[in-house]
Amino acid sequence: MSAGWLVIRRLAAVPVSLLLLSAIVFVAVRLAPGSPVTAVAAAGASGQSTADISGDAERMGTALGLDEPLIKQYAGFLADLSRLDLGTSIHGGTAVTTLIGQSLPATIELAVAAMLLATAAGMCAGAVAALRRGTWIDTASRLAGTIGYSLPWFAPGVLGIVIFGVWLGRLPVIGRLPHDLGYRPTTGFVPVDAVLQGRPELIGPWAGHLILPAVTLALSLTGYLIRVVRASMLDVLGEDFVRTARMKGLAPGAVLRRHVLRGAAPPVVTVLGLHFGTLLGGSVVTETVFSYPGVGNVLVNGILRRDYPVVQAASLAIGLLFVLVNVVVDLLCQMLDPRSGRA
Repeated sequence: MSAGWLVIRRLAAVPVSLLLLSAIVFVAVRLAPGSPVTAVAAAGASGQSTADISGDAERMGTALGLDEPLIKQYAGFLADLSRLDLGTSIHGGTAVTTLIGQSLPATIELAVAAMLLATAAGMCAGAVAALRRGTWIDTASRLAGTIGYSLPWFAPGVLGIVIFGVWLGRLPVIGRLPHDLGYRPTTGFVPVDAVLQGRPELIGPWAGHLILPAVTLALSLTGYLIRVVRASMLDVLGEDFVRTARMKGLAPGAVLRRHVLRGAAPPVVTVLGLHFGTLLGGSVVTETVFSYPGVGNVLVNGILRRDYPVVQAASLAIGLLFVLVNVVVDLLCQMLDPRSGRA
């Protein structure tokens, strides 16, 4: 299969995946117990009777179209989505596109930082474990990987807050930047804005706030990567072409770089792509623990408030990132191993 046809086929799957995701989320939020209009009406009530609150909620539901058949509501949602209109938050009246636009860069920064940390730590530890197979280093690496992968998302976050935030007071544990810096986003990505705005003083506080959430998010992927890299490298080390390269007198470092790492790369790249979605899912928990202003935090607040437009938009944003990353991973695997794209 040609590379061009592979790209077309993968990109064609993106809108289909997002359509299925939108339908699932749309139905799920409406089947969940509780009504958003009841909460809003009750919050705005001042000395009103229960009957008055119920009447306000009914009128609000009619205005929002929540009393219409579900299929009609979904058709209207798709019509708005085709115009890139994600609606307005039921709580506060802010345009949902504004909320997502403000929070998405923070989530991308967090996910990318966690991915880089996990990739560096997991590949180094996994490679060392494979090259030192059967030694105490191998055992320690596998044990660390198992522990890291088994920990629930919130556990290392809470532990990091207690140790580095409360006991040692070395790292900030809330938010993305100190409020007194007066940061006004240009692109929404702090490192980029620091360059564009000529404000290098943003980098230090931004990195300080990012360390704990990124490490927390990276631990699980690091643990899994250690085991995958180790297994993949051991498979390649046993291949005939590696033994042939050694017999020809090629230096061990050259064998490792040219043959072993390249041969072990496709499974690792696939795992990284698939687990990027896991990182996005984990960011929901991590952002909540650290009050980090990303899409995950927006999604949790939307769920708690039964804010349908916010939940739908945040879910679609996370889903879009996940699907696009998997498209990129497929193309990378095709480049590293052309046999993987043959049908």
